[in-house]
Amino acid sequence: MEEYTLLRQFADSWMLLLLFAFFVGIVIWVFRPGASKDYKDTANIPFRHQDKPATSEEARQ
Repeated sequence: MEEYTLLRQFADSWMLLLLFAFFVGIVIWVFRPGASKDYKDTANIPFRHQDKPATSEEARQ
């Protein structure tokens, strides 16, 4: 059997199933219970502990 044919059959069957399972796993991970707290916390990182914009001196540190 040619290498191309073998790789093509693998990609059409097992790799498709593997990538679909990976996709489903990522979707489950993102929408798991309790994840929204982590995402909200991460989304607010730029707004923490800032009462005013950074000055040029503070930006260099």
